[in-house]
Amino acid sequence: MISREESFRLIYGDFIPEEKPRYSIARAAHYLHISPSTLRSWVRGRTYPKGDGIENWPPVIKAGRLLTFNNLTEAYVLRALRVDHGIKMARVREALDYAEKRFGIPRLLLSEELQAVPGHVFLERFGQLVNLSLSGQFAAKQLLEAVLKRVERNKTGLPGRMFPVASYDLQALKFAPQRVLIDPAVSFGRPVLVSTGVRTSVVVGRIDAGEKPDEIAEDYGLEPEDIDAAIAQERAAA
Repeated sequence: MISREESFRLIYGDFIPEEKPRYSIARAAHYLHISPSTLRSWVRGRTYPKGDGIENWPPVIKAGRLLTFNNLTEAYVLRALRVDHGIKMARVREALDYAEKRFGIPRLLLSEELQAVPGHVFLERFGQLVNLSLSGQFAAKQLLEAVLKRVERNKTGLPGRMFPVASYDLQALKFAPQRVLIDPAVSFGRPVLVSTGVRTSVVVGRIDAGEKPDEIAEDYGLEPEDIDAAIAQERAAA
């Protein structure tokens, strides 16, 4: 019988699970309830006409052709900040660069320091760049804190698992039960139900095929709330 470490090596090769390229932009956007075009601009950058030329916006999140779980986590954090006032990508990039130069943290959105002084500096600088009121800055801080509580860190201090929500308002982020899990080492990083490990897509696929939710719940040993959570995960609009 092979060990867990050997199993990981066979599946992920030289990558750790969190850095294994696995998600297309469309798939990641679906999991996080983000518009694919928005996510694409975050990880690919974008161009737009300005005066007599073209302005280039570099990406906010550095990613390859396929996104990793760490990229997914970075997008999860940014998505939460869009709820009340929206994300201006160029301003986020400026604020992240500012915090990186001050503290030497290249991927602040993944770092534990996002909950400490560097994170506060990032939010303060971002608020200045987009002219957020003091109440707006406070709201952004609350949203950031709430979404980070739904990210579980591993022994290295980096994100290891996340508990996504169908709605990114503050109440949902703070109080919605953690019924859906995305773990790069479970089901190849697809969303599963915490209670049983059943993929949310499997539950919804059976419902779409005409099966009754109570029968599916009985088959997998699920609560009605698990069925609701699976549907919300798979069907929530971006």
